[in-house]
Amino acid sequence: TIDKELMEKANILKNEKVHVLDIDNGNRLVTYAIPGGKGEICLNGAAARLIKKGNKVIIIAYCILDEEEAKNFNPKVLIMDKDNNPTGN
Repeated sequence: TIDKELMEKANILKNEKVHVLDIDNGNRLVTYAIPGGKGEICLNGAAARLIKKGNKVIIIAYCILDEEEAKNFNPKVLIMDKDNNPTGN
């Protein structure tokens, strides 16, 4: 579950496939994005067993581009503070 506003800022769609990387323990998993409440970033179901609450994570969504599109593509990167608010970077 990811804060709905953060999903919009990062251009992540409801149910979009995402990769989640745990910085603290090295676990990686593939799941899908569910819109959540303000500041919410959490794992549900079996995925919750791989990453503990409070661990720092990287959430990655990919896209497929042809060569010309790739030349002009600028990915969205959100860097968050400890309360899951964008830092402005």
